[in-house]
Amino acid sequence: MASLYPGNVSQFAQRTADAQTAPAIRTITSADLTDALRLGWEDFKAVPSHAIMLCIIYPLLGLVLARTVLGYSILPLLFPLAAGFALIGPFAALGLYELSRRRELGEEASAWHAVDVLRSPSFGAMLGLGLALLVLFIVWIATAQAIYVSAFGNEPAAEIPNFVSKVLTTPQGWELIIVGCGVGFLFAVVALCISVVSFPLMLDRHANVMDAVTTSLRAVARNPVPMAMWGLIVAVLLVLGSLPLFLGLAVVIPLLGHATWHLYRKVVERNPNPPVLPPRNKIRRSAADFPVSLFQWRNDK
Repeated sequence: MASLYPGNVSQFAQRTADAQTAPAIRTITSADLTDALRLGWEDFKAVPSHAIMLCIIYPLLGLVLARTVLGYSILPLLFPLAAGFALIGPFAALGLYELSRRRELGEEASAWHAVDVLRSPSFGAMLGLGLALLVLFIVWIATAQAIYVSAFGNEPAAEIPNFVSKVLTTPQGWELIIVGCGVGFLFAVVALCISVVSFPLMLDRHANVMDAVTTSLRAVARNPVPMAMWGLIVAVLLVLGSLPLFLGLAVVIPLLGHATWHLYRKVVERNPNPPVLPPRNKIRRSAADFPVSLFQWRNDK
C-alpha cells in the first residue's frame, strides 16, 4: 500500500480510525423529510441523464423477475415485486448517492460519475450488505407466493379484472391482503432499520458493514416516528412508480436515491475528521491488464 500511496501512512491510518468512530445521531422532524425530498428532486433535475443508465434496467429487471418466477401468471406477484423494491432499493441507488455527494462538494457531477462508487474503499462492504438485502428480497417473494398459494391454491390467476375482483370480493382475497401486508410490513421494517443510512455512511465514511448497520439502527431508534414516515413515503412512491409496468421507477428511484443521501446528512452529524485517501501514483498499464484495471479498488489493499 505504501508503494501506491506515498505519504505518511501512520497519519492516514489515524485519520481512517477517526473516521470509524461512532457517528453522532441528530433528532429530525417531518420537515426534514420534506426537505430531503426537495433536495433530492433538485439533484434529479440537475443530473437527469443518469435515469436512462441507472434506472431503465431496473424496471426491466422487475418485469423479467415477474415473468420468470414460477414460470406462469405474474399477477399474484406484481404487488409483492413493487413492494419488494423497497428492500433492494438502497443498494440499487449507490450511484445516486455518489452524484449527490459530488454536487454537495461542488464537484462536477454527470451520469458517468455514478460509477465512481466502484472505487470506494468500502465497496466490498456495500456489496456484502447489498447481498443481504437481495436475500431478504428473494425470501419476501417466496413468502408472498406461499401466502397466495395458501389462500387460492395453485390455480393460475386469470386476467387483471377477474384477479382484482377475486382478491377484493372473496374471504380468501381479504385474507391474502391482510396477511400479505402484515408480513410485508415486517420485511420492510427490517430493511429500513438496517439500511436507511447504511450505504451513504459507507460511501461517506468508508465504514464497514457492522458499523453502518449499527448506525442505521441507532438512527431509527432515535427517530422512530420520522423514520416510520419515511418508510411510508418510500413505499407509496414505489407502488405509484410501479403501476405503469414499473416504468415510473425511472423517476421514483433517482428521486428516492438522492433524497436518501440528504436524509443521511440530516440524521448523521458530519465527520469532523473525514477520511481522505492519499493521491495515487499514476501507473502505466498495458492492454493485458484489461478488464482488471477497471476495478482498481481490488488492488488497494
